[in-house]
Amino acid sequence: MSAPKIGFDLKKIRLSLDVILPVRKIRNPHKTIRRYQTIVASVKELGLIEPLMVFPQKNKSGHYLLMDGHLRYYALKELGIGEADCIICHQDESFTYNARINRLSPIQEHGMIMKAIKNGVTPERIATALNLKVDRVHDTINLLNGIHAEAIEIIKDKQICQSAIRVLKKVIPLRQIEMAELMVTANNFSRGYAHALLMGTPADQLTTPDKPKQVKGLSVEDIGRMEQEMQSAEHDFKAVEQSYGENVFNLTLAGAYVKKLLLNAKVIRFLSSKYTDIFSVFEDVAATEML
Repeated sequence: MSAPKIGFDLKKIRLSLDVILPVRKIRNPHKTIRRYQTIVASVKELGLIEPLMVFPQKNKSGHYLLMDGHLRYYALKELGIGEADCIICHQDESFTYNARINRLSPIQEHGMIMKAIKNGVTPERIATALNLKVDRVHDTINLLNGIHAEAIEIIKDKQICQSAIRVLKKVIPLRQIEMAELMVTANNFSRGYAHALLMGTPADQLTTPDKPKQVKGLSVEDIGRMEQEMQSAEHDFKAVEQSYGENVFNLTLAGAYVKKLLLNAKVIRFLSSKYTDIFSVFEDVAATEML
């Protein structure tokens, strides 16, 4: 078996932007793409961190097609920077580079900012580099204050919004862990879902049990009923979660058995003549690719 080929050169080269041809046009990126403003601020403050990906232009020696990094390319142009570090790729397929990247979660962003501050970078410089207000950087620094370490571990790589994390601070650590697990199981990390879980939290599990819950448009009685319904829903949800894996396993085995049965001509003749309704259902099961 031959070794897999690397899709790009391992060394960077310095190229003039004049010899790089973008493969797509972005009109007024400053006005239409919010992320572009962050890239301009970052390049201006720190320089180009991630090289451009380019592919040699056919029949035009010394010229290249831009495969990945169009926003960085236009940011460099806007700032009057005429050269950039580039990596030459061996295939003219831009989708293989940045199309499948995973965005940083808020907790991962918090970790990076805390590491930068530990290394001596000021919040003001971080704000400038990321095109953020200093207050937003301070909010990120304090994001996990009051959150239990186990709850953080559960959601550390999830795209949970900062407002949902702040909701977790309103309950005791044990309830934070329960809410984090429920959010992961439901694959719902919105503030609305976190707030619904908060409404279903008994008063003795709140960080301020003496302070009544308040929801605009709802009376104390309505909130009490909502709390009971949420507790019941959580109980049912956990019960379903516990049995789901076993049920799917049994269903998969049963489906495989039915498919094997229908490979037997005698079984088909018997069912089709004696039990047409069961045979019809078995055919549907056998035709199902995934159970």
